[in-house]
Amino acid sequence: MTNFTSSFLKKPEIQRLLDSIGEGAATREHQRILPYEEIDRIRAAQLGTLRIRVEDGGQGESLRSVFELAIALGSVDANIAHILRNHFVFVDRYARNSPDGRHLGIARQIADGAIVSLGSGEAQRNVVGGETLRTALRPHQSGWLLTGHKYYTTGSLYSDLINVRAALPDGSPATIVIPTRRNGVEVIDDWDGVGQRLTSSGSVIFSDVEVNPEEVFADVRKHASEGNIPYASTYPQLYLTAVNAGILRNIQRDATELLKNRPHSFYYAPVPTPADDPLLQQTLGQIASAAFAAETIVLAAADALDAAYQAREEGASQDEVATLAHTAALRASHAKIIVDELVIRAGAQLFDLGGASAAQRERNLDRHWRNARTLAAHNPNSYKAQQIGAHLLHDTALPATGFF
Repeated sequence: MTNFTSSFLKKPEIQRLLDSIGEGAATREHQRILPYEEIDRIRAAQLGTLRIRVEDGGQGESLRSVFELAIALGSVDANIAHILRNHFVFVDRYARNSPDGRHLGIARQIADGAIVSLGSGEAQRNVVGGETLRTALRPHQSGWLLTGHKYYTTGSLYSDLINVRAALPDGSPATIVIPTRRNGVEVIDDWDGVGQRLTSSGSVIFSDVEVNPEEVFADVRKHASEGNIPYASTYPQLYLTAVNAGILRNIQRDATELLKNRPHSFYYAPVPTPADDPLLQQTLGQIASAAFAAETIVLAAADALDAAYQAREEGASQDEVATLAHTAALRASHAKIIVDELVIRAGAQLFDLGGASAAQRERNLDRHWRNARTLAAHNPNSYKAQQIGAHLLHDTALPATGFF
């Protein structure tokens, strides 16, 4: 991870934290041990304050540093890296700037260790990313009552606050930020995906949850630090790709140890010792090259996104911000298509290095492929590639909402 520039992430105590998280990751996933202790250590280390301004109690790091952290965490535990995804997106939208100063209260909670999850997706909706919301607010006394069922609520078991998208009585979308453990909020660990099994990406049910007026952001864009920046979804999409880049680093680490310690080979192998086998060495070299390429590609896209956000905060014109944001969305799309392919291939190549014994359940080496495949499935590469092709042929802009 020589490309990292964050001074915070280079601190010895942060590296020790990452090492400690990695030590038990395979066992946690194999035995389904939920990482509450690890998330508590992340709170104590103030990783969640990476983008909070220094004057508001945070680290004041660049946007690029978030993606460096995603890679670093993904290289030790992809579940934990994914758990924090919506937290970091939330911080940039709600805890850095606001026209009415409401971000300061949120920033203080984050500085005190609060972790934020997201309740946006609804399994009952036919159009992914559509604006019609079944989760709704209705007036109650001087505030509101929130009712609905959210799914794909990654991180909800571990979070202190949950950011919920719901419909106001007139049908317009609102964003609500409430404590996860408030009366009427039920978090259900019913995510049953083949990968990312410990992320708590299942259901949260809201049953007449009392919501205070100051917890409702009726127009999310007016209260987001990016204001009306186009391609606001580039951030969370690129974060997933960064986690997959981290998984590639983890595969490289496991592949190296696997080949070093593999005692047996086949009678027709070119040499008797697997670590000296040029064919297996070639496979390991391919995995290492893929890991380097993935990290480099993701950080190049992160730099483009950082430039767009910096321009917006520095008061650049809307046209300039829009151009920079489209460039970032394009680079993030390029990155996803390539990184997903590299990591899924490397997850299979790991078994070429280890032979049949590598498939033993107790080794849990299949977790890399399962986790990467699950993250890659979040939005389809085919649509991304088609949009890139249309842009090259007809100068068509990428879709400005949803998954770009």
